[in-house]
Amino acid sequence: MVAFHASALDGVARNPVLPTPLLLRLLTAGGGPPRHALQRAGLPEQAVAVILGHPNPGTRIHFAMSARAEPAQRARLADDPSPKVRVALAYGPEWHDPRTAVVPLPDDVCARLLDDADPSVRAALLDSPQLAPSFLASLAMHHDPAARRNAARAWGILTPGERSALLADPDPEVRRAAALWECRRDARVTTELLRDPTYAAEVVRRGLLHRADAERRVAERADLTALAENPSLPADLVERLAVDPDEAVRLAVSLRPELDEARRMAIDFTVGDLDRGDDVRWVRDGLADPDVLRRAATSAHPLLQRAAARSPHLPPDLLRLLARTEDPVVENRLGIHHPDTPEEVLMRVYARLGGTFSAWMAETHPRFPRKGLAARYAHHPDGKYRRLAVRDPAATPALIEQLSHDPEVWTRQAAAGDPRLPLRRLRQALHVPELASSAGANPALPEEEMAAVLDRACISA
Repeated sequence: MVAFHASALDGVARNPVLPTPLLLRLLTAGGGPPRHALQRAGLPEQAVAVILGHPNPGTRIHFAMSARAEPAQRARLADDPSPKVRVALAYGPEWHDPRTAVVPLPDDVCARLLDDADPSVRAALLDSPQLAPSFLASLAMHHDPAARRNAARAWGILTPGERSALLADPDPEVRRAAALWECRRDARVTTELLRDPTYAAEVVRRGLLHRADAERRVAERADLTALAENPSLPADLVERLAVDPDEAVRLAVSLRPELDEARRMAIDFTVGDLDRGDDVRWVRDGLADPDVLRRAATSAHPLLQRAAARSPHLPPDLLRLLARTEDPVVENRLGIHHPDTPEEVLMRVYARLGGTFSAWMAETHPRFPRKGLAARYAHHPDGKYRRLAVRDPAATPALIEQLSHDPEVWTRQAAAGDPRLPLRRLRQALHVPELASSAGANPALPEEEMAAVLDRACISA
């Protein structure tokens, strides 16, 4: 198969108006259909049936890991004859779009996979980041110690009896996992865990501390940055760490939730230009809490503002406040996470970071500007701006065709995928290697041209 045919085929597989007969034809490709055909949203039942019965396990694996497929559709692979397919299903989609959550498999399907005869399937399921809390909680009494260990991840919804059973479990790793959660409310458990240096930093950071344990850590200068975050640290020890010679310790103290703004900003701390505040747990855990968001967003502390900017739940006044900070990290996060990020913020992110993930998230944001872009940027000296002209609803077919010949490949590709591109040029683009995929995905591509792409790829009717 010639490379540009494969590229055009990939585009057709993504085309939003691909007719079902051509989709079904595409799914029968001998070496396996393009991944985009398998991971389309809203696949019809006929297509799902073809995928489930496809002789190539790789085809079924791609479908098993589709973030766009309905969980009930993917779940039909739970009895697939290939362990590799079942492993892919058990682990789930590799999905990195923070605007879209992956819906977990139903609990009963997860239970079947957990009892799979192949240990790799069981391991993949327990490693999955997409398990529902209800399923995790159901593992508290499971016969497999690895499953019971994972049940601790749902500690907040376990019954007192289930927690007690896990804390007394015959398996030491299960007991350890349970204790790492229980120590947050039981100082005795914290003291016991501190005897093992493997987990000391995490226990010091989160566990309920006896004063003697806290004083010992301060005296030994052990895990002080972690200790500075501990919610139960006595106030006088907080004050001592606030003037510690270690800058990282002072920064950790400055982020404590109980400090008022005057005390917080009196601490001598430094924030790096790229520090994001991901470790400010009280903000991270409160991204849907209006009070937490207000305290963080209105603070003068840059890391608290950056942490709050991750929330899609910021009310309008806090969104406006953060949008005025002129902090690049705050702007990047608003562009990724908030549905109402102002146009000017999105444009600044795009201008500053063109070609990066953050810039792509800004450009694909529903509020990214469209009107007036053709007049402003069609003849801009920088190709990344000329590409924006394609987004303008007022751009003419003549301009789109002009941009399809642009010196910058990304601009040419954007124009090749635009339905206003004249049909003559669209047909040409199908045979230009770097444009073929964009042209194949163009919703204005006639059905007969899509069929011709399949013909050239030797996919029989």
